[in-house]
Amino acid sequence: MARDLWKPKYVARAVFHPAWIPESIDPAVEQLKKIRLIAGTVAAVGVYTFVEGGFAFDEMLENMLTASVVLLFITPLTVGIMLLVWKRDGDIRALKPPLFNSLKLLLAFVGSIVITVVLLQSAGGAGFFVLILAPLVIWLAVFVGRGAWHVGANFFGTAGVHRCLPPLLATVTTWLMALPDLLTGDLHGLSLGMGVLFILGAPLTVTGIALMEMRRLDQRYGIRLKAHPATQAPPVPPMPPNAPPMPPGTPPYVPPQGNPYGGSPYGNPYGPPPGNPYGPQPGHPYNQGNQGTNPYGPPSGNPYNGGNPYGS
Repeated sequence: MARDLWKPKYVARAVFHPAWIPESIDPAVEQLKKIRLIAGTVAAVGVYTFVEGGFAFDEMLENMLTASVVLLFITPLTVGIMLLVWKRDGDIRALKPPLFNSLKLLLAFVGSIVITVVLLQSAGGAGFFVLILAPLVIWLAVFVGRGAWHVGANFFGTAGVHRCLPPLLATVTTWLMALPDLLTGDLHGLSLGMGVLFILGAPLTVTGIALMEMRRLDQRYGIRLKAHPATQAPPVPPMPPNAPPMPPGTPPYVPPQGNPYGGSPYGNPYGPPPGNPYGPQPGHPYNQGNQGTNPYGPPSGNPYNGGNPYGS
């Protein structure tokens, strides 16, 4: 409906999950994506924004900007490295259309994050204009949040290039998000144990789930990360679980051909008897005792036994 276009969740799905993005081929892989998405959100937003002083909203915005910058640079770099790997097995020019579509989604998502963060940061000092900015900021916040869910699952539609690209990109991105904290030792006010858990928990979780995704794609569908996408057979979706299997060697049912009443042992109980229904029947039904005579003439002989019916 037209009014749904104004709802941010519908707009986010239309923008960040267009029809050209392939759907998941395995329900188990889809469940793994959801778990990976949650762990990736933890790495992007940062659980350690909940520090001892309370919820650090400014730090969350800073993490969002950092995540968008990381996505803007690391995604094309990772895909470029994989293109060099695939180039050894085949031509990569056929991958340009899906790569260009993924790049457009990446730029749209990063741009929406930057606009949302700038508006959130400037809303506090907007004074009277905050009444005008508030609806727009709320709409953009819901739009970005819903878009992040779709982008985290399909990772800018890179599954249209190769099915193994989304888990690979998720792994690289989460480790790069955690790398500055690992190098500086900044625990964000948390204790050593909790800091290490929050810093390493999300990347390790995303890495483990991504490996499980790629392993299942390899074992069930023969899709390998190092193999050129064109050299792999397109995966066939699994049959519905309620469809009964057909016994081997059983031909499909074919109804009997010809007249269903002809040739049966009992014939058609309501049809005419066999033979020509308009031809002469054997014998005359009105003259069974005088075969070969005129059925409409007078009977042979005197019907009064040869005598005078009025006397002599």
